[in-house]
Amino acid sequence: MPLKLSLKPGEKFVLNGAVVQNGDRRGVLILQNKASVLREKDIMQPEDVNSPAKRVYFPVMMMYLDETAAPKVYDEFALRLTEFMGATRNPQVLADCVAASRHVMSREYYKALMAARKLVDYEEGLANVASGVQDRSDAG
Repeated sequence: MPLKLSLKPGEKFVLNGAVVQNGDRRGVLILQNKASVLREKDIMQPEDVNSPAKRVYFPVMMMYLDETAAPKVYDEFALRLTEFMGATRNPQVLADCVAASRHVMSREYYKALMAARKLVDYEEGLANVASGVQDRSDAG
C-alpha cells in the first residue's frame, strides 16, 4: 500500500537516512514501497533528549531510521524504558510502554516510535499541569 505524504513548503523529512526538503510550494510525495520516513516534527536531535520519555523515544527513533544500528541502541532503549516504567503507575502509560517494547522486539520500529511518542506527549502533559498551563483537551 503506497504512503502519501502531503508536504508544506520547505518541510524536511528523513527518507531512508537521507534528509530531504520540499521546495517552496506544497507538494505530495507518494512512496510505492516500504521505506523509513520520518517528518521533521518527529525527528529528535540528541540535544533535545532531556527527559525520561525522550530518553525512551530517541533510541527507538534511531532504530527506525537505521535498522542496522538497532543492536547498538537496544540496551539504551531497554534501560530507559525500565526506568520510565518504574516511575509511573498510570495503567495506560504502562500499556504504551509494553506496546513499545513488543514492537521493538518484533522489529516494528515505526509502531514502537508511535507508542514512544505517546510517552513524550503524556510527560509533556504532566509538565503543563505542573506549570499551571491548561491542556487544550481539558478546555471545554
